[in-house]
Amino acid sequence: MKHSLTAVFLLYFTTFFHAQNSDTVKLDSLLIWLDSHIKIPTDSAAIANHSYRAISLSKKINNQDALAKTFGYLATYHKDYSKLDLAFYYVEKLRDIHLEQNNDDQLVFTYLKWKDLLMVKADYAEATQTVYKALDLFEKTNNQKGIAECYTAIGDLKYYERSYAEGVRWADKATAILERLDAKEELANAYRIKANDQLFSTTNLEQAFASINKSIDLYAELGEYGIPMMASINWRGNIYKYMDRYDEAIAAYEANFDNSTKMGLERYLIPSLGNIGDVYSLQGKYKEALPYNLQAIDIMKKTGREKNLWENYMHVSNSYESLEDYALALFYHHLYAQAFEEFKDNTIHGLETEAQAKHETGQKNATIYFQDEKIAQQQRAKVLYIVLASLLAIIVFGLFYYYKKRQHKNNELRVLNSQLDTKNKQNELLLKEIHHPVKNNLELVKSLLALQSAKLEDSTTKDAMIASQNRVQSMGIIHQKLYQGENLGSIELKDYFLNLGKGSLDTFNAEDKVKIECAMENLELDVNTAVPIGLIVNELLTNTLKYAFPEDGKGNILISISQSTLETLTLKVADNGVGKVFGLAPKGTGFGTQLIQLLTQQLDGKMLEEHDNGTSVSFQFKTKPAA
Repeated sequence: MKHSLTAVFLLYFTTFFHAQNSDTVKLDSLLIWLDSHIKIPTDSAAIANHSYRAISLSKKINNQDALAKTFGYLATYHKDYSKLDLAFYYVEKLRDIHLEQNNDDQLVFTYLKWKDLLMVKADYAEATQTVYKALDLFEKTNNQKGIAECYTAIGDLKYYERSYAEGVRWADKATAILERLDAKEELANAYRIKANDQLFSTTNLEQAFASINKSIDLYAELGEYGIPMMASINWRGNIYKYMDRYDEAIAAYEANFDNSTKMGLERYLIPSLGNIGDVYSLQGKYKEALPYNLQAIDIMKKTGREKNLWENYMHVSNSYESLEDYALALFYHHLYAQAFEEFKDNTIHGLETEAQAKHETGQKNATIYFQDEKIAQQQRAKVLYIVLASLLAIIVFGLFYYYKKRQHKNNELRVLNSQLDTKNKQNELLLKEIHHPVKNNLELVKSLLALQSAKLEDSTTKDAMIASQNRVQSMGIIHQKLYQGENLGSIELKDYFLNLGKGSLDTFNAEDKVKIECAMENLELDVNTAVPIGLIVNELLTNTLKYAFPEDGKGNILISISQSTLETLTLKVADNGVGKVFGLAPKGTGFGTQLIQLLTQQLDGKMLEEHDNGTSVSFQFKTKPAA
């Protein structure tokens, strides 16, 4: 029994050991893969999947070092390819492990990762403190490469503080160490930061150009054509821009744009878009500049990478103002002012960090340190008060100038609106004066036709003259409605048809035996559509009153019109009379039928005639409502 228990224990231990060993092999394999693929954008989806598998295995076998490495990979993944907030989450998890293990060697690199994230988020104050924490740790262990990386990071921060000459000094300290160590990748980054600061610290742009070319050559030597190389190419485009070599600048930005698109890195489209828009603005091509800056803003807001948001708001506001779209210019000016205020606050806080002051004083004794710190703070406060006062004066002057400019523009618009209003009233009056005599003239024509028809003996000719009176009357009613109504360009159909029906009943002396009903909602049509439809309805009413109710028969006529879509109009005229077999009229000249067909074609319509318990004629027109 004792031997069997020993055998079971040995079997369990062996199985457990092999399982642990298998998980360790899998974990090592995942970490090797992640280390070699973390910078390859096309593998971004696999990077995430492998990282989460590595986390699971690390926790399963309680491997804290592997877990920390995986958190680092995920922080990089979310910074470069996914959500910035998740990058912060994983870098904090990474920091916590190193703090728990008192592992300063790894904690210091965590601070540098954190600094990179804070820079993307434009939190320069926190980024400054983080860099100096890392520098303190590197100096304790005399890690020269780490110290140089911190110098480079400080040079980068000085750029955003607008301390460009000081930024060049820090970058020079970094390059001196990195050249000695032959650390080419870090050296390429240091030369890029140096070029950044040189662009604004000297009038000799060739110096900045030489530095950025060193950076690009080093990346090319390393075979690095991803994000670091793209950052250097973007800055060479900026140098071209300040050299007024606009075509070369745009070519550099477009090359980065194409590369970012191919790699699926939407967030790295931001600098290309913003800078292309800036170049077009410098050339006075504001209409061409707008889409680029607006798209850059959209991506910044979507990804949380708002470092240069204020600058793009400013470019958009300036473009709209140059295009004389003052409403949008003012809107984006407010957004620019708000974003710039946040940027300025971060910069000011970065200048005032205790960590930076502590490092600058070095190993001085406490008394000297606090005296120097107090003096430095007082000097810094004076500078800030001067800067803020200057900014306030500029803003007040700008607001006053903008107010005067807007006031002048508003006065011009008020005068112009008044002139247009007067002109519109004059035009309305003129149109009414036109419609009124036209209506009177048509009434005169109708009266002349009535006098002429009274003297005719031939019934066919007399009917034709009566029909002509009705046609003239239908057009006369339209002009009467136009000069009586508020809208001089359209006719309200229901009221028009009621008047038209009343006139037709009066013509045929049929008020007592026939009832005309208009079943429709209020609908307005433009004059060019209302006139032919009115003539069609007039012809149908004439034919119905003449032939549908013989021998003093009584009945009803229904007129309906509706708009099923914006471009489709349905008209229907139906009666409960005796009906007919062929055509619209069993007698007469046939002119009315021809007229209806011609008018239907004019309105691009279709006609359907039915004879069931009377006559029903339906139309569908392709038309449009009144403006």
